[in-house]
Amino acid sequence: MSPNNLPSQQSDQALQQQATNNSFGFAGKLAAKFQNNALTPLLAIVALLMGLFAVLVTPREEEPQINVTMANVLIPFPGASSEDVQNKVARPAEQVLGQIAGIEHTYSVSRPGMAVLTVQFKVGVPRTEALVRLYDVLNANQNWLPRDLGTLTPIVKPKGIDDVPVLAVTLWGKDAPSALELERVARSLEMDLKQVKGTREVQTIGGPGRAVQVNLNPTRLRERGLDLLSVQAALAGANAIAPSGHIMNPNNPVGQRINIETGNFFESANDVADVVVGVHAGKPIYLKEVAQIEEGAQQAQQYVSYLPGKSQVDLKGQMYPAVTLTVTKKPGENAVDVARAARARVEQLRNTVLPQGIEATITRDYGETAADKANKLIQKLAFATASVILLVGFALGKREAVIVGGAVILTLTATLFASWAWGFTLNRVSLFALIFSIGILVDDAIVVVENIHRHQQLYPGKSLKEIIPEAVDEVGGPTILATLTVIAALLPMAFVSGLMGPYMSPIPINASLGMALSLLIAFTVTPWLALKWMKSHHAGGKGHATSNETSHAPTTGLAARLPELFGRILRPFLNSSRQRWKLLGGILLAMALSVGLAGVQWVILKMLPFDNKSEFQVVVDMPAGTPLENTAAALQEMGTFLAQQKEVLDVQSYAGTASPITFNGLVRQYYLRADAEQGDLQVNLVDKSQRSEKSHAIAQHLRPALEKIAATHGAGRNLRPR
Repeated sequence: MSPNNLPSQQSDQALQQQATNNSFGFAGKLAAKFQNNALTPLLAIVALLMGLFAVLVTPREEEPQINVTMANVLIPFPGASSEDVQNKVARPAEQVLGQIAGIEHTYSVSRPGMAVLTVQFKVGVPRTEALVRLYDVLNANQNWLPRDLGTLTPIVKPKGIDDVPVLAVTLWGKDAPSALELERVARSLEMDLKQVKGTREVQTIGGPGRAVQVNLNPTRLRERGLDLLSVQAALAGANAIAPSGHIMNPNNPVGQRINIETGNFFESANDVADVVVGVHAGKPIYLKEVAQIEEGAQQAQQYVSYLPGKSQVDLKGQMYPAVTLTVTKKPGENAVDVARAARARVEQLRNTVLPQGIEATITRDYGETAADKANKLIQKLAFATASVILLVGFALGKREAVIVGGAVILTLTATLFASWAWGFTLNRVSLFALIFSIGILVDDAIVVVENIHRHQQLYPGKSLKEIIPEAVDEVGGPTILATLTVIAALLPMAFVSGLMGPYMSPIPINASLGMALSLLIAFTVTPWLALKWMKSHHAGGKGHATSNETSHAPTTGLAARLPELFGRILRPFLNSSRQRWKLLGGILLAMALSVGLAGVQWVILKMLPFDNKSEFQVVVDMPAGTPLENTAAALQEMGTFLAQQKEVLDVQSYAGTASPITFNGLVRQYYLRADAEQGDLQVNLVDKSQRSEKSHAIAQHLRPALEKIAATHGAGRNLRPR
């Protein structure tokens, strides 16, 4: 062959290759462009780095972020009965609030002197927009309130998913310090915890509150010509600050105005005792002359107690006064980081703000549980990926398994970045979506790699560079169609309305994003990996193999035995129509038996599985009118029983006030449970590794005994473990 003919031959080959490329479909053209392109590995590295970035910056949370905006409108009506509150305030208010767009429910509770209206917006309505609508309607319709009868200005208290505390710290002491002392320490801790980055609200549950008791002496009042109203007016006038004009500062050459204020607020019992309440015989009368002044706690309106569990042998069975500090996070903040920083701050304050003798027990840490669940799910994600790679290695070979594994890892990292960009957080639902979709994410890469492998067997004389576009193009159409079919089956779940729609939306959206990305990676990165990693060969060993074209070993092992195995299984059905009808009957029978399992309750159908939490809640409703002390006594007896169980770590009792709310408590509005006949028990369980039963099963088998105890106090029908 003459050297002069080489350029024309190369030109012919180039034209032939171009004609072949033009005959390819979308998938083949894409594979031909990316299989030997220098940008392909750079794009793969970018996808990997983007996924690692998303893992580091995506907030980790216990539950998905849902816009469940609710607001309570409190309308005080002092002195009115429940019936008057309902007729004159609650019913007109419901009609006014019903005008707001985007409302799911509006309902009211009428109490003596107070109407509580709850406005629940549809799931997905932004919090800010919802509150603006509510305030606009309230301000535009103020004439419906009977002001002449004494109703006061409505108070709006919005609630949302970020009002669920991520951390709860219970203060108590082995020497049983008073609730007032614990409350004083808690108020000091509040100021420090509010400085932690990412915190939103820090509140104290429990404690009686400080008060100055003024016990007037009627005899001394008569001797000095005073009465109760004049003393009350004198105290009110003394406990005030008022502006009293201004003066010019003579020391400032340009002139400076100094505002003058007179009066001050009471800061101690001595300030109250020194108030002048009148004049008698030309002499001032001090309050301490006609009354006994004492500084102490207010009359108890709520009781919070702590009961150590059986694991604390020296303390079990005892109940200690307590208060609980709750910490919520700002929207978008990482619950893990906020809770960890708040815990560290509490540890730093020991023996300073938190004095010796007062224990600070972490009774809730959703940051830690969110991190544990996220890490566990990531481990399962890695295990599922490794299992797929191992299976491909058995069926096709080691190199093919590496190629499929690389495609799956890139798909997962790119999906994590897309999930973060969409606004999802790392939680059990979003990670479950990735685990759920592993089986379908890997399909595209496996189909492409397997067809390249098959083309090598069919056309041993061709190089990988020629085989790959043809093999990808051959399966491109069916692969695209199969991917779009799966997306079409999953995506409608994202449009489910109500609470479950946004809660479950990470599953269809993440899975659909993953499927689309897996298809793109299968047509771009997978051909490049196949060209670099797969072995190729030429017929009869002719020609010289390049670095990517070594001799191909004959198929051995499992891959060689699979065709024969499948042939034995399928050949009888292919050769006999009678066997095919038997197969169809067997399939229908298996389907009927599967559906029948639900009918006989061997398989329980429910939307979500029971979560094995390390806590559960017991909600107790005593008969209406029950004194606070009786409610506390019932809770103490039930709490003592629970503290003796081997699975229980500790118990917190809340009488006359709500316990730190959970997501379930937010939706059910447990934060409004502040009456004397209402109480909660917050039960913390030992770690999952130290118990054999799940939290739901533990609550179920403890319930009969709790109901028996509650029945002795009249609350047997109003006990609800959650």
